[in-house]
Amino acid sequence: MAAGRMTREELLDAIRQEEIETVLVAMPDWYGRLLGKRLTGRFFAETVAEHGWHACDYVLACDMEMDPVPGYAFTSWEKGYGDVRCLPDWKTLRRAAWLPNTAIVLSDVVTEAGAPVEVSPRRILQRQVERAREMGLVPKGGAELELYLFRETYESARQKHWHGLVPFGGYIEDYHLLAGTREEPVVGELVRALDQSGIPMEGSKGEWGPGQQELNLEYCDLLEQADRNVLAKHAAKEIAYARGLAVTFMAKWDERAAGSGLHQHISLWDARGEANVFPGEGRLGRIACADAFRFFLGGILAHAAELTAFWAPSVNSYKRFQSASFAPTTIAWSIDNRTAGIRVVGEGETLRIECRIPGADANPYIAWAATLAAGLAGIAGRIEPPPPFRGDVYAARELPRVPGSLRETIGLLESSRLAKEAFGEDVVAHYLHFLRTEQRKFDEVVTSWERERFFERG
Repeated sequence: MAAGRMTREELLDAIRQEEIETVLVAMPDWYGRLLGKRLTGRFFAETVAEHGWHACDYVLACDMEMDPVPGYAFTSWEKGYGDVRCLPDWKTLRRAAWLPNTAIVLSDVVTEAGAPVEVSPRRILQRQVERAREMGLVPKGGAELELYLFRETYESARQKHWHGLVPFGGYIEDYHLLAGTREEPVVGELVRALDQSGIPMEGSKGEWGPGQQELNLEYCDLLEQADRNVLAKHAAKEIAYARGLAVTFMAKWDERAAGSGLHQHISLWDARGEANVFPGEGRLGRIACADAFRFFLGGILAHAAELTAFWAPSVNSYKRFQSASFAPTTIAWSIDNRTAGIRVVGEGETLRIECRIPGADANPYIAWAATLAAGLAGIAGRIEPPPPFRGDVYAARELPRVPGSLRETIGLLESSRLAKEAFGEDVVAHYLHFLRTEQRKFDEVVTSWERERFFERG
């Protein structure tokens, strides 16, 4: 077992020995945040380990401000906002090495009768993984997760009304080791803490913005990868907070700075998870590939526009899609070409597809589920991809575009037959209401940009 991982029995023994004093029980909400409770080790061992824990079902029907938004079929004021049960998934149990004497376990959300709550984000990805397994395939992935580090606390940023914030770095630090050394007290501590918490890390690197860093998470089964993504984001915020600093995973925190992505590296493996099924005898561009690779790639390209809502869930997400920014603007694939939204890299057992469309603000479970669902649809429908694009994809005018706004992508998702088939109509309806609420909340606000532009001169 990887360092930092624990079995149920090891946790209960550590609680008896008073090595673990606090157990964090957590579930992801629709934003990908971890919600839950801080339990004493004693209470967890005596009660929760056997029976799970309860949460108000409104946590799956709230906006960012924890406002119980009307209009969800899942729960409402009329239904009384009752409880859901949250059952610890023991495969996710690990020490939270960034906190003293603490363990953390993620939970699956079920009804009181024990049926899975299908609108729970973790369940949404589980269903897609199950679909792949029914086809004799095991999906695996690795992630590049980008963030910005600031010489601010979250409190100071709030007091400044989020203006005039000071990034930790003073210049673009892509691959700069000196900049990385300056940020090591936070980023280095984060990488070590994740590694010690059973989240194997490749490491980190400076990125294309001042104070921007990239976390590289090792390849693993897809559900485990999504678990690692949300834990990494949570730990980053807690470690920065403890240091009197702040990080953000906004897709675009400033129009003058590079956006932050969640670059997904994905491949399919045989039923035992031992061999990558993407390499083969057929030729695609300069790649020797199997049908599984070709059709999976074709499915992502064919369905990318209608599923972008799963990769870009807020009005801010679309500010990231700018030309010459290393974020994609078109739906095209290319071999080892960072101007393309879909980049193919590796060879042999490492051959994989990199989807560069998701932002760091995406809910990892929902984003991974969308990528997998699109690829599986490609295999089922034997969708052939177009030829690889060569050159500067930003300069191409004939290619389909990544949707340019949340409003546009809501419309595309509304008419997506694939989304309803893959995720179920109830899940899609729930997510559409979530997205429409995000759009409505933004539309209702008068922004600082509007006051600056029109207060005197309008």
